[in-house]
Amino acid sequence: MLGIEDPWIWMAYILCFISAIGCMINGALKWNEGIEEEEVH
Repeated sequence: MLGIEDPWIWMAYILCFISAIGCMINGALKWNEGIEEEEVH
């Protein structure tokens, strides 16, 4: 598939995509967190 035969290379690509998706979900969940703290000071 796509000329990549080594399963470890596929594992690295899959883990990179999972990590990127996890970072986007984390950012979306914590988007407005901390705004209240800035307004208090």
